Amino acid sequence: MDQYVWETILAVALGFVAVYGILARNANARRKSFGKGGAEDREPRATAATTPIDGIFRSKNNDASDDADVIIVGAGVAGAALAHTLGKDGRRVYVVERDLSEPDRIVGELLQPGGYLKLIELGLEDCVEGIDAQRVFGYALFKDGKRTRVAYPLEKFDSDVSGRSFHNGRFIQRMREKAASLPNVRLEQGTVTSLLEEKGVIRGVQYKTKSGEELIKYAPLTVVCDGCFSNLRRSLCDPKVDVPSCFVGLVLENCQLPFADHGHVVLADPSPILFYPISSTEVRCLVDVPGQKVPSISNGEMAKYLKTTVAPQVVPLELHDAFIAAVDKGNIRTMPNRSMPAAPHPTPGALLLGDAFNMRHPLTGGGMTVALSDIVVLRDLLRPLGDLNDPPTLCKYLESFYTLRKPVSATINTLAGALYKVFCSSSDQARKEMRQACFDYLSLGGVFSNGPVSLLSGLNPRPLSLVCHFFAVAIYGVGRLLLPFPTPKRMWIGARLISSASGIIFPIIKAEGVRQMFFPVTVPAYYRAPPAK
Repeated sequence: MDQYVWETILAVALGFVAVYGILARNANARRKSFGKGGAEDREPRATAATTPIDGIFRSKNNDASDDADVIIVGAGVAGAALAHTLGKDGRRVYVVERDLSEPDRIVGELLQPGGYLKLIELGLEDCVEGIDAQRVFGYALFKDGKRTRVAYPLEKFDSDVSGRSFHNGRFIQRMREKAASLPNVRLEQGTVTSLLEEKGVIRGVQYKTKSGEELIKYAPLTVVCDGCFSNLRRSLCDPKVDVPSCFVGLVLENCQLPFADHGHVVLADPSPILFYPISSTEVRCLVDVPGQKVPSISNGEMAKYLKTTVAPQVVPLELHDAFIAAVDKGNIRTMPNRSMPAAPHPTPGALLLGDAFNMRHPLTGGGMTVALSDIVVLRDLLRPLGDLNDPPTLCKYLESFYTLRKPVSATINTLAGALYKVFCSSSDQARKEMRQACFDYLSLGGVFSNGPVSLLSGLNPRPLSLVCHFFAVAIYGVGRLLLPFPTPKRMWIGARLISSASGIIFPIIKAEGVRQMFFPVTVPAYYRAPPAK
């Protein structure tokens, strides 16, 4: 607690220090630097611990003689990583994935350093090898002709630790291959049509195979991680999905980023444009379009929009020609950007994970980091358990999962939502000032950029630190307004800036859960111990 208090004092003090820094500058030489009812208690059954089995188990229709310990619905990043993790711990894992061919997506391509550390912890770090993944060491920001570079604070980590960017499909296939290499993990292509429920307990799944055969599979625990379009989560959570914007994706070829091995963020109008490498020869461009409707691709409206509205704002001139060439090539993809706070209904026999459970705006690239962190938490909770065959008791025990995951998930979720709103342009003068203050604050470097970037990267998942830095930016913005002379108009804009900042971050915190986010030790589930053997 003392540490948090000092962090609060320090972060707020930094805001005032940043303001004071303005006074030390010449008025004509201002800094313009480059940039979710637990079940009733019952005595668990005393059985021998689960051990790995030889070979793979085969699904049999309505036959429980060859059951799995865990069924996983979906083999994306979360599903494949969980399958390998539980399989390595000796669980018999059965994975049902709708399509086992290589995915082709325009998101899930940037893994933050904090996510890479979780990948190492799960023994999956080699999955970024052999796929032409690129190392990422930070970000470059562009606004109104100015640019700044902010680096990940990696000094205390091994030289191999950094962000990674890649083709999402290649990464997922490598994880699927690694999971399938374990003798007690079976991947099956099929579509899960329903969860099997008996007296309020999920007993397994019903699915249709690629050949159209209807099969049933039983297991004491079913983990649903079938992605952002999940049709199974409604019975397991209260899904409040918001779609603030859409990404329009392009692949730029034969071009070099102004800052090698960095993600690039252009603070454009009306919302950000992202660039980052996905291979040694390709750069992904994501154009954010606010709202749920985007210009039509088929009738040419999208190409026109990209050329006339977006292209002039592609500040790194090195990328302009490649951007126009990518638009002319016509391989334009769109993807709705969804956000959904975790609001689980603890259900015996089932658990949600990944984007089926919790989503945030992909601006900060934090989705995979949250998913991998959740898997580490779930693995550690399941490891002491030899028997998963008492779903009600297991469900009550796993309620702690929803609290233990909060430091990482809440930090990344809150930052993603808040930063997106700050980075979007606005006609409101207070919002404009907040946007400029954020850019200038990060441009100061040192502790002013290291703190926010360590939060964004998943290296320092502390919600209180996030709130302190967020308001330090707001205080810095007010200071810019009041100096050198605080006119009534500037004071009014400053007050509205603080009000606007509060209006951005507090609703996100409320959705995440104030108690779980800042006071997890006061949640009874935090202290749940493994069921007695």
